[in-house]
Amino acid sequence: MEEAATLGFSHFIEQSDTVGKTVLAILIVMSIISWWLIFIKGVFGILRSKRSNAFLRFFWNASSIDTVTDELATHGARCPFSHLTAHAIQARRHHARLGVKLEEAGLPQDFLTRTMRKVLDEETTRCESGLAVLATIGSTAPFVGLFGTVWGVYHALINIGASGAGTLDKVAGPVGEALIMTGLGLAVAIPAVVGYNWLTRSNRVLLAKLDSFAYELFTILTTGQALDQQIRPLHPVKSAKTNVIR
Repeated sequence: MEEAATLGFSHFIEQSDTVGKTVLAILIVMSIISWWLIFIKGVFGILRSKRSNAFLRFFWNASSIDTVTDELATHGARCPFSHLTAHAIQARRHHARLGVKLEEAGLPQDFLTRTMRKVLDEETTRCESGLAVLATIGSTAPFVGLFGTVWGVYHALINIGASGAGTLDKVAGPVGEALIMTGLGLAVAIPAVVGYNWLTRSNRVLLAKLDSFAYELFTILTTGQALDQQIRPLHPVKSAKTNVIR
């Protein structure tokens, strides 16, 4: 009973060699990174959603593009939708100066399309930053923990063989301690996978709304119609609008 009481996580760490402690350190670092990414990107996503909804409400209630331009000049672009709008308006004005660079070649609509597509790609890259790390941690942490278990079982059996005590109570304790590493690997992987799926879905919804808004913004800028002359949008971005001017 006294020997069983000495077994546990602390005893396993004390008896581990350099490899076992290195595996444990790797799992701890993985856990810290995954939780940090989930927290940072989660908080940023909430702020981004609030700012996007506020800008969309202002945009669809504005009387003209000039009103939107003044607002962007005053407060700046603080969300993906305002960022896209600011670059699109600037692109339309810039091309009117008859630029001679290759990137400015073609019709104004072509230049505007390229500019908006570039902004959409930038926003996609920004949204997906860090997700590859979460996916990597979620997929590799169980195997790192399994490696620690295999290494621990190997050394436990070596020590048991060297002592000559092969009874069940002598084998079950050290082998059971080695399984701790597998549990730690799963404890690191599960939050990473859940966080990755949550963030991926949030980004997918945001980018779908942003793509729909880009189409509507392109139509407004190329037709030159005032916002109050536009038909209520029938795209997914309508869920983020309230009190749209008909």
